[in-house]
Formats: sequence, structure tokens, C-alpha cells
Amino acid sequence: MLAISKREFIESFKGIKPIIIIAIFLITAYYSGEFSDFLLSENIDFTAEELEVIHTIAISGLLIIFGMLFVMGLSHDTMNREMHERTIRFLVTRTSRSAIIIGKFLGIWFFWIVCLVTSFLVISIFVHKFDMITLFQATSLVAYYLALTILLSVLIPKPGFTMFLSIVLGIAFPIFNSWTVLTSNPWISWVKYLLPFYYVEDRNFHFIGVLLLVGVILFIAIAIFNRRGC
Repeated sequence: MLAISKREFIESFKGIKPIIIIAIFLITAYYSGEFSDFLLSENIDFTAEELEVIHTIAISGLLIIFGMLFVMGLSHDTMNREMHERTIRFLVTRTSRSAIIIGKFLGIWFFWIVCLVTSFLVISIFVHKFDMITLFQATSLVAYYLALTILLSVLIPKPGFTMFLSIVLGIAFPIFNSWTVLTSNPWISWVKYLLPFYYVEDRNFHFIGVLLLVGVILFIAIAIFNRRGC
């Protein structure tokens, strides 16, 4: 499992992907600060706490809107690529199937954690505050997106189809998730407990609920993968 995690982590850092991701986070943080200055000039008041964390909350907002698109776009074929190229046969002879799923999840998740921590550290240099709660919320969101991506990659054997699906879900998921949180329809509103936005609405430790959902999704992915032939 550790070998698989290490391989996925190193593979994720190849190329310019981490530079682009960190740059997007920092640009988002910068312009959120510029926008807050504009709102202050329009006599719109912020609390002292809101002003301190507005840059990092913007990153969390970016992940809420585009996070699924980012994560699925980079990792949509993390499992079905192995099955399509038959390299999965080599892996299952060396370790358990559950270790493959968890190893891939941890390796890619740590890549995103490094990108987020780096961005938050750079922001903290300028605002003189490290926003730990928002960082935890952001990493839990990424974990949810990644677990769902791995589940879909186990369910769907063709990498080309998951690439298409990553675009569709990346656009539709935040819209549907927001709808479940805002709607008063009892037939729909219960779904919000299965989706991450409900648990990161406020600055508290409810993001732990997202991590519990991640565990459930990975358990389902492992159960399905154990039943599949290679």
C-alpha cells in the first residue's frame, strides 16, 4: 500500500500540474482580497474574523464550485487505466485489492494536501494568520471528490468515458449539491447529508462528517473492486 501511495504521489507531481494548481489557488486568494477591498469601499462591513480569513475561504469556495472538475479531470482514470492496460494484474499479485484502492487514494490525496498547504502557507505570510479550519475543510472536500472519482473509475472500465463524465459531473455536481442544501423539498433535502457542502457551510468541525462519507465511498469501491475480474 505504501509503495502504491508513493508512486501515485510522485506521479502526481510530474509535469506542471502542481504549479498550475497552486497558482490558481493563489490567484483566487489575491483577487478575493481585491474584491473585499472593493466591498469595503462600498461601505459593506465585514467582521474582523471575516477579513482575516477571506483569502483562504475563497480557496474553499473555489473547491466547492470547481473542485470536482479539477479532481476528476486529473484522476478520472486512476483505476480503469490500470484495468484497461492490464497492469492491475501485476498489482493484485503483490498486494491486496483494498490496499490498491487505499494506496491510490492516499497518494493522490497527499498531492492535493501539499498543494493546499503550500498555498495556505504563502497566504499566511501576507495576512499573518494560518487558517487551519478552512484548510481542513478544503482537504476534506478534496478527499470526497477523490473517493467518488475512484468509485466511478472502478465502476466504469473505459477511461474515455470517465473523462467525459468528469466534465459533466464537474459542472453538474456543485449545482445539484447547492440545490439539496437550499431546497425545502423533503424528498430532496435529505440528500444533503450524503454530500459534502452541508458539512462545510460554517467554520466548525462538521467537516468530520465529510471524512466519514469518504470512508463509506471507499468501502463501496473496495467491495465492488473485490468482485471484479482483472
